[in-house]
Amino acid sequence: MQQPNAVKVSWETWPRHEIFQFFSGMSNPFFGVTFTTDVTKVKAYTKARGLSFYYALVWLCTRAFDQVEAFHYTIRNGALYRLETRWPSFTDLKPGSEQFHIVTMPAEGTIDEFCRTAKAQSMAQDVFIRMDMEGDGLFFCSCLPWLPLTALTNERDFNADDAIPRLAWGKYTEQNGRYTLCISVEANHRFIDGLHIGQFYQALCELIDNLP
Repeated sequence: MQQPNAVKVSWETWPRHEIFQFFSGMSNPFFGVTFTTDVTKVKAYTKARGLSFYYALVWLCTRAFDQVEAFHYTIRNGALYRLETRWPSFTDLKPGSEQFHIVTMPAEGTIDEFCRTAKAQSMAQDVFIRMDMEGDGLFFCSCLPWLPLTALTNERDFNADDAIPRLAWGKYTEQNGRYTLCISVEANHRFIDGLHIGQFYQALCELIDNLP
């Protein structure tokens, strides 16, 4: 199984241990937040270079996750691990198809390189999902480009140790020359608070603002 690098962490030295234990007593420690993001520069950048807006936003979200410490943690066989990064596992459609498939890959290289590699991998993939790429070092991502998204919940087999964030967004909308869309984030409160989703939002906005 291919997974991002991870290092074992001592429970006793993890600053979040007490909060983790508190939310471990909840029957459902998962929560969701949706926020609006200005993606005008993403649209302009990808259009000018002939890149996928979707793949570009996946890359940007990966880099934003990397900047927030709370999103790096997972549990394996009862032990705490810190991930070097998270790999995106995202839904996609081949042209003309109504049957989606799931592409999982590291977000390596520049945004342009990732977009081109993601397109090639998606087009070449001939199975619904590559199970050899599945694991706890991912984040799940989906897009509903047919409608403006205001909120979304994901299916899951309940597992309190599930630390995989879920992202989704819909169709962007235009007003006065600016393009915005809502991004939905689902997370496990044992690992992540609203503060950390706020940090993710700020990191994502800065990455977008810094696009040439």
